Amino acid sequence: MFLSLRKSNKLIGIVNGSLVDLPSPSSLSYFWNFGSLLGVFLMVQIISGLFLSFHFSGDVNLSFNSIIHTMRDVNYGWLLRVIHANGASMFFLLMYIHIGRGLYYGSYRFEKVWLSGVTILLLSMATAFLGYVLPWGQMSFWAATVITNLLSAVPYIGVMLVEWVWGGFAVGNPTLTRFFAFRFILPFIILFFVILHLFFLHEKGSNNPLGLSSMYDKISFHPYYSMKDVYGFSLFFVFFVGICLLFPYIFMDVENFISSNPLVTPIHIQPEWYFLFAYTILRSVPSKIGGVIALVMSVLVLYFLPFFLKHRFRSTFFYYLMKFMFWFFVVNWMLLTWIGACVVELPYMLLGMYFSVIYYLMYVMFWAVYEVQD
Repeated sequence: MFLSLRKSNKLIGIVNGSLVDLPSPSSLSYFWNFGSLLGVFLMVQIISGLFLSFHFSGDVNLSFNSIIHTMRDVNYGWLLRVIHANGASMFFLLMYIHIGRGLYYGSYRFEKVWLSGVTILLLSMATAFLGYVLPWGQMSFWAATVITNLLSAVPYIGVMLVEWVWGGFAVGNPTLTRFFAFRFILPFIILFFVILHLFFLHEKGSNNPLGLSSMYDKISFHPYYSMKDVYGFSLFFVFFVGICLLFPYIFMDVENFISSNPLVTPIHIQPEWYFLFAYTILRSVPSKIGGVIALVMSVLVLYFLPFFLKHRFRSTFFYYLMKFMFWFFVVNWMLLTWIGACVVELPYMLLGMYFSVIYYLMYVMFWAVYEVQD
């Protein structure tokens, strides 16, 4: 009976594909709103980016001035740029909350959904970095120089890789042209993986706070969750519009309002806030190759969670222990983000090392707790 019910639910969710009568767990909270919000903001980024590209010139002599032209001369060009720039920050804010919810409620047990989601995160990071370089301001130029130089840590072929990415022996016009080309195509690749992510989600069914099997206790998506989504959209868009109109440059670096100058290095080179935790880990390792490995693994470690955290049940004691560990992990991540924005000097260097070790140690502790629990 339950098997036939599960098959019928799959049939309704996948074959019919209708969000109106899609069977959904009855215990979903507002933490499940962030997935749909991410889809909305992805479309906002693609559309605003498309219109910005109409007025952008991918040349080192014209790029910065084309941004100024868009801001000052194009009708509502200032609004387009502000929406796109702040939309990127909102997109990563929502994504980190979405991933945090998945960690908290054990969504990594759904392997295909989780792995496709982590792939979307990696592609989004690559897209955001490429987009940050395009304005060709001071921080854009030096961020491109620092990050692309990390490829030189690859044994034997590192220098060749860097020169291939640069298109020469320094960051220049070929670099900007290539970054613009990749920046334009990557969002559509992300969109493909989002569709794949949704397909796997509807195939398996959503996770829920109670941890019940996906075959039990279902209600239709509409009107129960469609109304929640509309309410969530409304609240977050009020917040987003407030940021865009009242504090439009709050997430931008002041150095990026200066045209790039290869002869003048900024006092403190730092990426956007959503990369700061990984940047802290990178600079906390004295070895260059070790720092690059630690940087890459800070995100790739998410790929391994479905294969190592395969718990069967949660006792009350371990539930509260995992709850404490999760929030400790979140606080540590916030501290890493804060340290990344600080100048490279004592005591920030030392604190960055401690927090970086704790970051990886937390994943080991998650695994150890689940092993004892099972």
